[in-house]
Amino acid sequence: MKFKKLVISPHIDDEVLGCGGILDEDTFILECGVDDYHIVCRSDRIAELKEAKKILNFSFDILNNKVNFYNMRYMIDSFSKYINDIKPEEIYIPYPSYNQDHKEVYEAALVALRPHDINYFVKKVFVYEQPHVFLWDHTHNINDSFKPNYFKSIDIDKKIKAYECLKSQVRSFRSPSTLKDMAKLRGKQSNNEYAEGYKIIRYTD
Repeated sequence: MKFKKLVISPHIDDEVLGCGGILDEDTFILECGVDDYHIVCRSDRIAELKEAKKILNFSFDILNNKVNFYNMRYMIDSFSKYINDIKPEEIYIPYPSYNQDHKEVYEAALVALRPHDINYFVKKVFVYEQPHVFLWDHTHNINDSFKPNYFKSIDIDKKIKAYECLKSQVRSFRSPSTLKDMAKLRGKQSNNEYAEGYKIIRYTD
């Protein structure tokens, strides 16, 4: 399989929240885990993702992690396999923030993306942000906070439409209006009407 973009998503919803504006038919999303939960079951979460897929046309697969107890070794091996199989030009990974799963996914992705003889070298590696980071970017070191240095113009209405398919995950702090406010700010910063902001980890021609 061959896709231009690989998005690694800690949970179903992170991919649309963080980089819904760049998801399309040339994007493969690797979901790191989904469980049955007291307010929504696993099958319903996957059904919601399939509804979002109808709007954005991405492809996806789901790893067998237990949410809140992600296995680092399993993720490193899995990420490496998908990277070597897909050979993407660009990869998008989550900002680590204060969420334990996001931290584990971020760290595992960095290991899988390191320059190594057995690893496919992905030329463009980006970190995407989340509403919870936007609203509560609390780090011990201010220099580690999310400061985007790469922007992409997006269709905000299409992104919100896809997000609204993920009904079980819509919250007041990550509401459609919050996504629109974030996109408007990133747009102001990049001379676009609406945009998503990313941090560059690696950018090689």
